[in-house]
Amino acid sequence: MEIKAEDVKNLREKTGAGMMDCKKALTQAEGDFARAVKILKEQGLAAAAQRSGRATNEGRIFTKVCPGRAAIAELSCETDFVARNAGFIKLGDDIVNSIAAEGKSPDAPELADRVKELVATIKENMALRRARTLEYNGANSIVADYIHDGRIGVLVQVSADKTEALRDEAVKTFIGDCALHIAASNPLFLAEKDADAAYMKEQEEIFTKQAENLGKPANVLAGIVKGKMKKHLAEVCLLEQPFVKDDKKSVQQVLSDVGKQAGAALSIEAYVYYRVGEDIK
Repeated sequence: MEIKAEDVKNLREKTGAGMMDCKKALTQAEGDFARAVKILKEQGLAAAAQRSGRATNEGRIFTKVCPGRAAIAELSCETDFVARNAGFIKLGDDIVNSIAAEGKSPDAPELADRVKELVATIKENMALRRARTLEYNGANSIVADYIHDGRIGVLVQVSADKTEALRDEAVKTFIGDCALHIAASNPLFLAEKDADAAYMKEQEEIFTKQAENLGKPANVLAGIVKGKMKKHLAEVCLLEQPFVKDDKKSVQQVLSDVGKQAGAALSIEAYVYYRVGEDIK
């Protein structure tokens, strides 16, 4: 069958594999993109797994943290020029504030009308592409936000079993650093227990195939696969990742250390990561 150059290009952007390897994988997969990605992973030719595909469209991420509720939103547009427009930025700020402070639904007609008004003024298509909120109890939880260059946004919620610990400066610093860490590392899951069964099954199949390609005997395959799974989960699970400010410790270890210093047990309850234009799953 004919393999289109555009498909090869998209596969290369998704996996980081070479052009010829991508073409061979697509040919072997009979044009099935998902199968081709898996084939490249099995051959060890794909880059480390990412939660989303390559960002292709323009826009901006907005966040707002209010007592009891935090919000994050992506406002999309056609060009980077408009993404830097003062009116566009004000609209995004107003929308995320309405969602967080006033509790408005992202689907509220009045928010859509605000977007349409700016479209009529700027003459470029734009949309509230997505939005999400984190509801939290301010007595024992705190939410931090972080935005990088307008294109990556993060919310992270941390709870403590003692309210006074959330006023500790070291704890507040850690939560802010944790938001920065998430922006830099884009974890797929909070912890191993949060990885869905289908994802785990696919990774085990990929690592099994990789081990078989090494020509290892059957009696050592299980150990190799187990080791690869452990290493992979440490790369994609937030709590197991090396902490951005101290890569000799995992996020969980630093979380525990900071909690002990503050005299409380800390836990990361939830996080949200948005990147402009990423595939929405």
